[in-house]
Parts: sequence; structure tokens; C-alpha cells
Amino acid sequence: MAVAEPKPPARAEAARRLARGCWSAFWDYETPKVIVVKNRRLGVVYRAVQLLILLYFVWYVFIVQKSYQDSETGPESSVITKVKGITFSEHKVWDVEEYVKPPEGGSVFSIITRIEVTPSQTLGTCPESMRVSNATCDSDEDCVAGQLDMLGNGLRTGRCVPYYQGSAKTCEVSGWCPVEDGASVSQFLGKMAPNFTILIKNSIHYPKFQFSKGNIEHRKDGYLKRCTFDKVSDLYCPIFKLGFIVEQAGENFTELAHTGGVIGVIINWDCDLDLSASKCNPKYSFRRLDPKHVPASSGYNFRFAKYYKINGSTTRTLIKAYGIRIDVIVHGQAGKFSLIPTIINLATALTSIGVGSFLCDWILLTFMNKHKVYSRKKFDKVCTPRRSPGSWPVTLAFVLGQAPPPPHPCTADPQALAAAAPPPWLCPTSAPPEQMVDPPEQTAEPELSTSEPSRQDSTFTDPRGLAQL
Repeated sequence: MAVAEPKPPARAEAARRLARGCWSAFWDYETPKVIVVKNRRLGVVYRAVQLLILLYFVWYVFIVQKSYQDSETGPESSVITKVKGITFSEHKVWDVEEYVKPPEGGSVFSIITRIEVTPSQTLGTCPESMRVSNATCDSDEDCVAGQLDMLGNGLRTGRCVPYYQGSAKTCEVSGWCPVEDGASVSQFLGKMAPNFTILIKNSIHYPKFQFSKGNIEHRKDGYLKRCTFDKVSDLYCPIFKLGFIVEQAGENFTELAHTGGVIGVIINWDCDLDLSASKCNPKYSFRRLDPKHVPASSGYNFRFAKYYKINGSTTRTLIKAYGIRIDVIVHGQAGKFSLIPTIINLATALTSIGVGSFLCDWILLTFMNKHKVYSRKKFDKVCTPRRSPGSWPVTLAFVLGQAPPPPHPCTADPQALAAAAPPPWLCPTSAPPEQMVDPPEQTAEPELSTSEPSRQDSTFTDPRGLAQL
């Protein structure tokens, strides 16, 4: 008695069928089918989407962004600055050599507007500043000898001594004495500072296009000695008054001079090299760079000292300087017509117009009242008949139109087989597009006028055709 072979599991059989279906679908070919839908609202949506896409590419991409150009950003740049002016404080007159730091004339420099001076500091012992943590004391036991505070002013000696003024006491330190808080004197230099003039010489170069230009007009009549900057009449006279820069940045000069701050002078070179070089001009803007509303990070100050000898001992004057730091920042972009970006953006524009068709197809097949009818008319499936490898005479007879069509494999209904459409190779080479009319007022669904292919006659046109083959 033969043992029945076990049947494979249903899941494995389903997985194999799915794999075969996916493999078969991978080799399918899809071709568009033209269907004209006579619907005014859908047509308005279609043309409106196309118009918006066209306007976007013509106006924004090509006119505003100039995407037909090859561009280069970040030009090679050099900046040279020079400050002129004189001011005075309560005790002395100040010239450029004293209030400009550093004096080299680079793109970043500071103009001192207020100082706190601690004169005649010598190496010795003195009370520590009360601003240092754990500096106050009541007795020597509160001070640890040899302790060094990184935020302090020297090495502690272990003694508790009276402070410079008042009845308070602090730990004694060994260092430069007296410390800054104990004997500093404030001096304001900002009375004449708004009239200081700043010359900013800038030249740029775009290596990709071999284009260079500067911000100074080449004249031999002493033009720079008598001009100041004006964006309308004197664009190529880069001599700015310090008060003008602070005002353009939206700041109060007196307040800024007391606390210090950072002002940015931004020079922008945006050049369209399809035009003449005279159209490539610098644009200046000014703004404060440090956050003035955050007390912990606003303002600007630094310290430096001047050393000298008195009776053979080294002495120094410590200066804490508040000032306005100027940062000159140069950036820009140059563009020139190039064929490659033009072709790329044109191809993108033409491809994007197809978004209108995709949107209207989605509306047609999803939201229209007769979307199922539209779906049946839009999507057709043509199955190729299967033939045995050795039946090449019959195949050739099909091609010559001398044999009946084979049974359609997509259905098993004999009546449907008789009415099946001819195979793909018997279809006419060209057919008019189908038109679907959607009347505005019609309760019943109208018949969709489609071009029905002529059915193949079930009889041989040449009964001896196969014999001749």
C-alpha cells in the first residue's frame, strides 16, 4: 500500500505563489494610455497647477535666483584699516597711537573709549580684592599661607590685614600691589570719539571668473582727503566716522562707550558678471555683534600694562580698557551664464510640469463621482498568450493573419474567450485617443465612447495557409 506524500504547508505554497507573481510583475511593461476627460473643473485645476509651476520656475528660479548662472561664493579678500583723530580725558590728550589696539590696521581692531587706571604698581604685599571669593577674613586663621587662587591677584601669605578703605579685612597676598580694585581711577575718552574717521580699504577676487575689484575710486585729485562715505554720492569713499557706524548699528554712542561693545561692518559683494564691471558695487551694513541684552556676555574690555623703572625698581601702570571693537566682515557671491546649469534647470522645469497630471489623476481616480468608471478605462491589462516552443508555424500564421487567435489565458470563460480582444501583435499600429465626456447635468452614467478594436474573424482567411507554410 503506497504511502501518500505529505502536501507542502499552505504558507509555503502561498509564499511561492507570491514570489512567482512578483517575479512575473517585474518584467511587465507599462505604457501610458491617453484618455480625454471633458470636465471643466478638472481642466481648470490642471492648467492652474501648470501655470503655478511655470511661474515659479520663470520668476523665482530663473529671474530671482538666476539659476542659469554658474556661481562662486566667498571671494578672496584683503582688508586694511586706518584710524585718525585725537581726544582728551581728565588728565591728558590721547592720539591714535594710544587708543587704537592693535595698531597694525587689520580687519579687527579696538578703539578705547574709557579706561580704569591703577598706577604705580610694584611687587610686594597688600590686601586681596574683596571681589575674590573667600578673600574676607576676621583673623589669620582664616587665611591659608601659600594658597593660590586662580581668580585672585597673588599668593596668600597667611595674614589677615585691613582693607584699603573701611573696616573690612582681607587676606594678604604677594604680587603686584596695590591690586586693581584698591586704587583704580576711571577716565573717559569718548568726548571726541564720534568724530574719529576710519578708512577701510577692501579688495576682492573671484578666482573662478578671474574678476577683481576694490572699494576705492582711482582718482588723482586728492579725492580721499576731503570725502566721507555716502551710499549715493560717495560710494567709493570708504571713510566712515565712528559715530556714523554706531548710529547705523542702532546703538547709543555714550552708553556703548562706557560699557564697550562689538560692531560689525559687513561688506557684501554680489556681482552679476553678465553685466559690466561697473555694476558690481559693494554694499555696506552695520550691526552690533555682542548680545547687549545678556549682561554676562555683553560689553567689551581688556587689560594691558605699561612698565618702567623708578629708583631701579620695576613699576607698572595697569590699564583696564573699555572700547568699541570693529570687525570688518567681507562676503559675497558672483555669477555668470553657463550652459550646464541652464540645461539642468530647464529639464527640472519641464519634468515638474508633470506634477499637474499626477494631481489631476489622483483627483480623477479618488474624488470624482464616477472614479470607478474612469479607473476601468484608464488601466488595461493585456496578457500575452502562451505557446509551446515547437509551434513556430502557428505563430507565423498568427502574425500573417491566417490563423485564429489563441485562447486568452486571463479567463476561463468560453464565452469570454470567444469575445476576447485580439492579441497585442494584431492590434493596429495607431489608434485615436479615447475621449470621455462628463456632462454637467445627467443623472445616469453616460456611455463612455471608446474605440473598440475589431474582433478577429474566427475562420481562416486562407484555409491553405498552414499547408503553404
